[in-house]
Amino acid sequence: MTLALGIDPGTATTGYGLVRLAPDGSLVAVKYGVILTPRDVTAPARLVMLYDQLHDLLDEYHPEIAAVEKLFFSRNVTTALAVGQARGVVMLCLQQAGIEAFEYTPNEIKQAVAGYGGAQKKQVQEMVRALLQLDAIPKPDDAADALAIAITHLHTKRYD
Repeated sequence: MTLALGIDPGTATTGYGLVRLAPDGSLVAVKYGVILTPRDVTAPARLVMLYDQLHDLLDEYHPEIAAVEKLFFSRNVTTALAVGQARGVVMLCLQQAGIEAFEYTPNEIKQAVAGYGGAQKKQVQEMVRALLQLDAIPKPDDAADALAIAITHLHTKRYD
């Protein structure tokens, strides 16, 4: 039973979702949530907090694989740089833990989860809820996005 970690990186909020692929092919949400860093600390301190909390999560759950959302071009350069820094910390932490990381674009994630690369966020979230047989759409949005990223990899891995 493969345990995949999906990560939606950000400096203030990083979503994570652990999804297990059961032998019968079903998907099970193991844990999901967000890593939050306070706005009133320096950017380097926030990156250290992200690293430490992700490291703790990896130590507790020991996922076999991880998938991270690829950075897409943003109109807001400051936001893009901050997300890029968070992605770097995430990739470093995964590499140091010996976990292979795969990357998917937002359109690849939408395609894999909702069947359409142009799907709306709400459609993807509803499919995450349905695929994981959850009672409600996972909250916050960053956690639902991270679960979608893990699902994307588990669906993609089946056909490799």
